[in-house]
Amino acid sequence: MNGFLKDFKAFALKGNVVDMAVGVIIGGAFGKIVSSLVADIIMPPLGILLGGVNFKDLALELKPAVVENGNEVAAAVMLNYGMFIQNIVDFLIIALSIFVMIRAVGKLSRKKEAPAPAPQPQPTKEEILLTEIRDLLKKQSKD
Repeated sequence: MNGFLKDFKAFALKGNVVDMAVGVIIGGAFGKIVSSLVADIIMPPLGILLGGVNFKDLALELKPAVVENGNEVAAAVMLNYGMFIQNIVDFLIIALSIFVMIRAVGKLSRKKEAPAPAPQPQPTKEEILLTEIRDLLKKQSKD
């Protein structure tokens, strides 16, 4: 049992697992923010533009509710396509937000990691010797 706990501790404290857990938590919070943006800020004006429609309320009744003696025996079967539209808009905005964020981080990291210009390589001993010989030959030909 002690070996199991030791292995689990080693697994749980690995950098990748901790990073992933942080990413999931931040992603959940980010999802809530974007869902609020869509539901509370984007969809109401869009609904007004489309004639006061609340997308969450859009549904098609496939089978009406069964009511006997004033009590509902079976609930209505509904096709909630408005919620589907809402979730598609949520997804598109989340995807766009993540794309913009990843692109910005990518640009920042590329600027940080821009390699310094490579220093000019020093000439080899052979190149130095050949240069000296060339200069001496030029000097002799001028004299």
